[in-house]
Amino acid sequence: MSETFKSTDDARVVNSPVRHIPRTLNDAEARRVSAVKDIGDAFLTEISCEQGREFAIARTKIEEAVMWAVKGLTR
Repeated sequence: MSETFKSTDDARVVNSPVRHIPRTLNDAEARRVSAVKDIGDAFLTEISCEQGREFAIARTKIEEAVMWAVKGLTR
């Protein structure tokens, strides 16, 4: 059975996957998020001069991979 909350109650976003207030990361989590973003940035930089549909798709997928990794690390 799902719980109900008043629309003004902060408890309504506690377990929301699209929470309005991000939780504070501890130092280890922040380092891992930063490392994932740095790796993604390095990968994007490596292929930044390349043109064509394949590289456009690759850039999109790299950005998507970083997004999902960060989401997983910050759950």
